[in-house]
Amino acid sequence: MSADLAKKNRFARFVKRLKRSKPDYFLISAFIGLTLLAVFMLLPLVFIVNHAFKPINELFMYPPRFLAEHPTLFNFRQLFLNAQKMSIPFSRYFFNSVFTTGVTVAAAVLISAMAAYAFSKHKFPGSSVFFGLIIISLMFAPEAVVIPRFILISELGIMNTYFSHIWPLVAMPVGVFLMRQFIDQIPNALIEAAKIDGAKEWKIFYRIVLPVCMPAVATVAILAFQMSWSQTETSNYYVQVESLKTLPYYVATLTGGLANGVVGQGIAAAASLMIFLPNLIIFLLFQRQVLMTMAHSGIK
Repeated sequence: MSADLAKKNRFARFVKRLKRSKPDYFLISAFIGLTLLAVFMLLPLVFIVNHAFKPINELFMYPPRFLAEHPTLFNFRQLFLNAQKMSIPFSRYFFNSVFTTGVTVAAAVLISAMAAYAFSKHKFPGSSVFFGLIIISLMFAPEAVVIPRFILISELGIMNTYFSHIWPLVAMPVGVFLMRQFIDQIPNALIEAAKIDGAKEWKIFYRIVLPVCMPAVATVAILAFQMSWSQTETSNYYVQVESLKTLPYYVATLTGGLANGVVGQGIAAAASLMIFLPNLIIFLLFQRQVLMTMAHSGIK
């Protein structure tokens, strides 16, 4: 009873303080404005989800409706029925995407972290030049390097293999940049103390650098996942074997071949939602890590 009474007294004192204090109209207006902005930014997500569940008549309704009035799973059923008519099962495309994306994310994070550690904590001849080249590479659009990538993959002899999905996406200049900005903030004294205690470079990297840089690791993993999961470039240019192509390529063939058909619009909406949801889920799971990385990497 005494605990309940104490809680009531604290609540009463809090209410009295609120009544005495003058309202901060700027904070109130800022809160309302940011809330409205957040709701506005959620509208595309709501539309993507609702659009996938709209029946055929609502997809072509004029004026168009933002929300589905009679949600249905018809579009998803048509998507899987169409997949059953293909020579390659839907599960094969899905497995290829999951496998290549998982390996790409792991390799991109590891290589970006090792390169960033070398640039940040080790001085070697040409380190500034090489890091400058990495920064310059950020300016190149993906379309500008399609031909060099094709020549490189062809010369390596990895055409029509899973490696052709993975190697072009492993090198992440933005990942190296973010990781280095984060590793720069690790005190050199901590690294030197570990060396004095007898720790080797690999042990310092795995036991000290990576655990401290987990927010940056999560950010690079999200970027690598989004880049690998949604891309169709490798399936279009480097793979001619249908059984090795990925889910986004299969979805692109559906939307490209049926975009002018009535049922094709529903299939396109359902397929687009299936490609979009994993990106959204991964980002929501690691969004706190992304914010920590931006706060500590010098990007304001």
